[in-house]
Amino acid sequence: MNPEKDFAPLTPNIVRALNDKLYEKRKVAALEIEKLVREFVAQNNTVQIKHVIQTLSQEFALSQHPHSRKGGLIGLAACSIALGKDSGLYLKELIEPVLTCFNDADSRLRYYACEALYNIVKVARGAVLPHFNVLFDGLSKLAADPDPNVKSGSELLDRLLKDIVTESNKFDLVGFIPLLRERIYSNNQYARQFIISWILVLESVPDINLLDYLPEILDGLFQILGDNGKEIRKMCEVVLGEFLKEIKKNPSSVKFAEMANILVIHCQTTDDLIQLTAMCWLREFIQLAGRVMLPYSSGILTAVLPCLAYDDRKKSIKEVANVCNQSLMKLVTPEDDEPDEPKPVVQRQAEPNPEDSLAKQQGTASGGPDGSCDSSFSSSISVFTPASTDRAPVTLHLDGIVQVLNCHLSDMAIGMMTRIAVLKWLYHLYIKTPRKMFRHTDSLFPILLQTLSDESDEVILKDLEVLAEIASSPAGQTDDAGPLDGPDLRVSHSELQVPTPGRTNLLNTSGTKGLECSPSTPTMNSYFYKFMINLLKRFSSERKLLEVRGAFIIRQLCLLLNAENIFHSMADILLREEDLKFASTMVHTLNTILLTSTELFQLRNQLKDLKTLESQNLFCCLYRSWCHNPVTTVSLCFLTQNYRHAYDLIQKFGDLEVTVDFLTEVDKLVQLIECPIFTYLRLQLLDVKNNPYLIKALYGLLMLLPQSSAFQLLSHRLQCVPNPELLQTEDSLQAAPKSQKADSPSIDYAELLQHFEKVQKKHLEVRHQRSGRGDHLDRRVVL
Repeated sequence: MNPEKDFAPLTPNIVRALNDKLYEKRKVAALEIEKLVREFVAQNNTVQIKHVIQTLSQEFALSQHPHSRKGGLIGLAACSIALGKDSGLYLKELIEPVLTCFNDADSRLRYYACEALYNIVKVARGAVLPHFNVLFDGLSKLAADPDPNVKSGSELLDRLLKDIVTESNKFDLVGFIPLLRERIYSNNQYARQFIISWILVLESVPDINLLDYLPEILDGLFQILGDNGKEIRKMCEVVLGEFLKEIKKNPSSVKFAEMANILVIHCQTTDDLIQLTAMCWLREFIQLAGRVMLPYSSGILTAVLPCLAYDDRKKSIKEVANVCNQSLMKLVTPEDDEPDEPKPVVQRQAEPNPEDSLAKQQGTASGGPDGSCDSSFSSSISVFTPASTDRAPVTLHLDGIVQVLNCHLSDMAIGMMTRIAVLKWLYHLYIKTPRKMFRHTDSLFPILLQTLSDESDEVILKDLEVLAEIASSPAGQTDDAGPLDGPDLRVSHSELQVPTPGRTNLLNTSGTKGLECSPSTPTMNSYFYKFMINLLKRFSSERKLLEVRGAFIIRQLCLLLNAENIFHSMADILLREEDLKFASTMVHTLNTILLTSTELFQLRNQLKDLKTLESQNLFCCLYRSWCHNPVTTVSLCFLTQNYRHAYDLIQKFGDLEVTVDFLTEVDKLVQLIECPIFTYLRLQLLDVKNNPYLIKALYGLLMLLPQSSAFQLLSHRLQCVPNPELLQTEDSLQAAPKSQKADSPSIDYAELLQHFEKVQKKHLEVRHQRSGRGDHLDRRVVL
């Protein structure tokens, strides 16, 4: 510093003392400056006051010499004390040089800067609020200062500033929010703690409504919640808890739509605390905001669905996610199926735009999506930007929801509970919004069929419920169900009628559109037949599925849909099946279900007597396909009490190739005859005179069997058949002899028998072809 330079009105003694390396001498100089400035204040000499402050700032506080800078800082503090309440007129000139010293490399000088600013602020009190941003900016830097003394000094200044803000009602929150939004993303532990402490203070001030600006800082708060320091995480939890309490108290003033995406992003992080907290917030948002959250459904589902498969280690997250899922599902109503008629929002919320994304929020969110979809997929569906509308309609974006559900259902690595939840959503949407959902059926149909191979029975049950709803919903009744899978399965709806060669006038059904098995059964929509075709095709390509789950699937479908329609359509499709081995296996499976399942009780009763035209039509349809398997054909005749035709069929067995598999099926049929299903048949053996063909048919089966346990079983049964002469009574001798129950006159049994022979001939030709290729294991029995 130039000693000859004029620093008036500062005296040479003051200047010399300010430059001294000893603190005590600089303090003496500060007292002299205070006295001098008081005189100028008394004289109202603002020019000299400004000159003193400018000299202390430019020549001392901003000097290159460290001792001069220290002298300048204490001198500026002295000026502020001397100015008293008038210091507010000179705050910019007093504060700026002190804040510059906050960046000084000398820790002692940074400490003196804190001390000087503390004195300036203490005197000015509320007058410093217009300069709050620069003060906050400087303090946020010192909060992370490595020197403990500087850090301690900054904490004193920080507490003073908080007291001033708490006492004042003139705090400029609007001007402060941009700075807070910027600094909240600091990664420094102490800076984060500083930020959180200020948010907590501002939240506690009644006159400051920080809730209005919560969307701008919520993402940063969740970032801080993931800090490694336990104390900071705890502080952040408290702040978020206070905000959530206030949201519950004043939901009408909350900008739910603007914060929904932030929560969706943080619900997908790998940090348990962040995920649980965000999920709890999301739960409250859905319950408080209601339909306002519907436009964000796809993003919410992306975040929530994977959590439903969590184990007990994340039980809390799983439970909250389940509540979110259930609450969101309840928001979807039949009104959402109405085209172009969105409902207005009750609260003042913004309308989301699905085309835009919150790039900043997504970029700053910690952790990626915790789900089955990749990040690009999650980005495109889970984030929307609200438009600036004051009162906008709420629309259910079904395309995005279906895309999310399809993605999760397609991921075989996803958990069972998530897959069940997805299927429940699909079922719910088909119930509430069937017209809109059927636009997506063609894309959903393949994955729904694939899900039938799932390892979980519960998943399969839910999947079948969805498929059944698709197949039976009136919304799916169209002229064209879409292309079928494969040229071999292109069968028109008109072909799905009861086959009527021969006596067409007796077996013709009503010519309604789509599948209508009989006038007594409900009409399925255009997807029903496509479902049956693809289901059989899947059984054909996945024989293990047929063996393990085939009966289970068909039985459940019989409960969900009309059993007659299912058997009628499958029989009709199998009649055209080119893979004869599969056709025989499938017919055997269907026959076993028909004869043994409690779900088919009503259908068995319908077929038992063939009293109606509808039951006769069904019998003829089943018979033609059942011909793929000779033994099942006989069992169908036993079920329908066509004993004479059964006997005629068994007579044809002499022309068939008797294999081990064939004899095994005869064995199983004998076992079935002993079951409760055929109680009526066994009782009819008492009426020998009226059921001769039943006895002949059973003897025919007996003659087919080798000397096995089944042979012994049936032989013992037939030995119990009484002698008809012993059963005659005096009344029966006088009465006219009764003829056997005649077969239904409306069925051409001769034509059916010809069809049986034709099908068996075709099966024999195929077996011989396989044998010629060397890929058929000859399992014929040498008798």
